[in-house]
Amino acid sequence: MSLRIMPKSALKAWIQRLQQRSFRIVGPKALHGRYVFADITDPDELAIDYPTTLSAPKQFLLPPREVLFSFNADTMDMTAHIEAEPTVLFGVHTCDMHAIQLLDTVQNNGFADQHYRARRDALYLVSIECLKPCSAQCFCKDMETYSITETYDVHLADMGDAYAVRVGSDKGEELLAGFTNIWEGADSDQQRLNEVMSQKWQNFEFRLDATLSQLPEVLGAAMHSAHWDELGDICLACGACTQVCPTCYCFDVTDEVDLTLTHGVRLRAWDSCQIEKFAVVAGNHNFRSQLGRRQRHRFMRKGKYQYEAYGKMGCVGCGRCGTTCPVAITCIKTFNHLTQESAERQAAVEVKA
Repeated sequence: MSLRIMPKSALKAWIQRLQQRSFRIVGPKALHGRYVFADITDPDELAIDYPTTLSAPKQFLLPPREVLFSFNADTMDMTAHIEAEPTVLFGVHTCDMHAIQLLDTVQNNGFADQHYRARRDALYLVSIECLKPCSAQCFCKDMETYSITETYDVHLADMGDAYAVRVGSDKGEELLAGFTNIWEGADSDQQRLNEVMSQKWQNFEFRLDATLSQLPEVLGAAMHSAHWDELGDICLACGACTQVCPTCYCFDVTDEVDLTLTHGVRLRAWDSCQIEKFAVVAGNHNFRSQLGRRQRHRFMRKGKYQYEAYGKMGCVGCGRCGTTCPVAITCIKTFNHLTQESAERQAAVEVKA
């Protein structure tokens, strides 16, 4: 991939050009002192140099609430509702890019989700290199998500007065087609980018006591840890952690029928494993009624189950759940507590031996 250079002053013109080509533009924008991914109508709204967003960009692939199909109960006719439009998602941090990688793997595994696939095919990803930690709770260096080498269509890196641009796909070339305020980088530009990247590595630190490869084993050994009940004692079961998580994709399905009981729609909406009713099944049995068990399931899914199923961690270290949790349950504290427990158990075994 060749390096290209785009002056920062040209970003607005690029967005305007894409809007003229009928692309929907989505990116981070300020809202009440926080940042969210939302539609960009004016290029000045785009806050590409942002700390982190309140919610993840997965909402543009898996909407919080969507109609799957409509039906006629009399004729048994069903019509799929698949809505997708060419959308450019600007300024995606690398941790969220890794989250999209996981979602791509999950949603295309087995019976591929046609609604997700349609949106994904219409989505153009413009990611940006994170040059410093984006929040007090992020631990992307530990999860190896603080950089990205694939999945993006266009990747930007801030070099001060210009962006270093990498094109990762034909869709990326399509976005830049006909835009003249960009040029091939010289050796000096590559050297300058190398300097920016070398400074970046020093800005991030490891925050977990276990390495990425050790984490599934640590969690596996903690299946019966008393710490889960300790977390359950303070958890409010509000589900905020899963709502902001970029990799959670659990959902509920309901049917809504009109007053004639003839026409209706089937809806899919986000759900949360932390909500009590999530695990209620036939006979009103709740197979995960205790809050501690729900916390255990969440952390196991993020650091063990997803890795075993797909070879990718279910946590990307964005830190949103820790920032959002009203009782300060965080991945960093939980993973480190369990790592310490694991070390203590191992030490006790060695003493007995």
